Parts: sequence; C-alpha cells; structure tokens
Amino acid sequence: MKTLFIPAKGTLNLKQLKKLKIKNKFGLLSSVQYLHHLPKIKKIFKNSIMGGQVLGCNITNAIKISSKVKSFLYIGSAYFHPIEIALKTNLPVNIFNPLTEKFSQVSKQEVENIKNQNKVKLIKFYSAKKYGILVSAKKGQYNLKTAIKLQNKLKNSYIFIFNTLNLQELENFQDIDCWINTACPRINNKNIINYQDLPKI
Repeated sequence: MKTLFIPAKGTLNLKQLKKLKIKNKFGLLSSVQYLHHLPKIKKIFKNSIMGGQVLGCNITNAIKISSKVKSFLYIGSAYFHPIEIALKTNLPVNIFNPLTEKFSQVSKQEVENIKNQNKVKLIKFYSAKKYGILVSAKKGQYNLKTAIKLQNKLKNSYIFIFNTLNLQELENFQDIDCWINTACPRINNKNIINYQDLPKI
C-alpha cells in the first residue's frame, strides 16, 4: 500500500511569541507543522540558533547544537517532544504552544522523576532472567534489526511483533521479567524500558 504525505502547515502568532524574553543563546526547535516559521523566529531572536525539526523519538537536531546553547525554545503543541529534549540534553526547554498561544517550561522536577523511573527500570533490566523484545509492525516504527541485535546479546530473550500494542496483553506472559521497547518511546509502562535507555551491551 502506498503512503501519501500531505503537508499541513500550522499558523503562528509571532506578536505573542515576541513577548518571550530569553537572555542567553538558545536553540530553536519545532514539530514539522511549524518548521517553516523558524527562519522568521530566528530573525526576531538574534541570540537564537536554528536547530530544526524534532520528533518524540528523534531529537538529533537538538543534540547537534546542545553544546552551543544554554536552553531551547520548542514550538509545538505536543509535550512529549520537549520532555525528550530536556532528558537527553539536560538543558532548560521553553515551550510555545501555537494552539493555545501560551508559554510553559519543562520542570526540573518532572525530568528528575523520569530519570528516577528509568533507574528503577534499569535495575529490573539487570536483574531480569527472561526478556521480551517489543517490535511494532507499523511503518516508521518497525525496528526488527535492532530487536535481533538485542536478542543475540541477551540470553532468554524473545521477540514479540505487534501492530497495535495492548499493554494488558503483556500480563499473559508472566515469565517475562523485563520488556524492551524498540517502537515508539511514548509506549510507557513500569515494566517496559526503551532500548535507547539501555546501556551498551
């Protein structure tokens, strides 16, 4: 089946955005809907550096410029993107939501809570005797190669392929001590750890 991609560009109130005051040099990031606005925002904020588009599962553009900035400004309505930026760069992330025209910031406490949750998941990973490796069959999330690499490195590991994941179904496999997610990192559960958060094994 062929996939048709239709660009959907979002509108942005630049007058409202101008109210934001950031003294230090910061990086400009956005979701794809607002990417075309970044050059205009760059002209308004002379102390900004263009980063580009980010996804919840791919913040490469943020990491590339993280050593050159003191913080980030994310333009978009989804909250999981800026959280991932804060987690991976350890820098403050300001948010402007074009839909509500409101400003916010990822709190240090929230970042700390997620880091602590990940530490608990790592402890479960290290102590596990049997692993389940989750693979999504959806285009863009299908990551079987990574799953196979993990399976080759982990004893007693099994690959589970799904289209739509029902977390309750995982309860049918009581012998699995730790689930490793190779699909969208937004899949969250106390017994599921994202493969990106694993140590090199």
